[in-house]
Amino acid sequence: MKHLEVTIKIDWSDLDVYEHVNNVSIIRYLQTARVNFWELSGLYESYKKTNRGPMLVSTTCNFKKSIFYPGTILIKSRVAYIKNSSFAIEHIILNAEGVVFVQAKDVAVCFDFNTQKTFAVPQEIRAFMENYSSNFNEI
Repeated sequence: MKHLEVTIKIDWSDLDVYEHVNNVSIIRYLQTARVNFWELSGLYESYKKTNRGPMLVSTTCNFKKSIFYPGTILIKSRVAYIKNSSFAIEHIILNAEGVVFVQAKDVAVCFDFNTQKTFAVPQEIRAFMENYSSNFNEI
């Protein structure tokens, strides 16, 4: 099993008055990882072609340590679970030394924007997701 990774350079504009990365910036980092996952899985392409795709319904974020400028962060993402129409992606944000700064989880549903109803996770996307369901301890 594997996970997805995204590396992001910390920008000066990501900082707050305390001179560490603002919590809002961290949420944007997580969005980058989530959208990367949606693009690679085919969910975004499905949305563009059919108006059926992922909809974020919940996100949680636990801030473990402050992140400071300058530097880069690494976001590792894995699938926590896949249900009929919903799925969850867990993320950890680490620095170059492998220290975990953030733990987060997104829950999304497959949503048909034409009918305003959920639909089952398509089999080909489910198969993709199953390849990314490793435990972070295995990473």
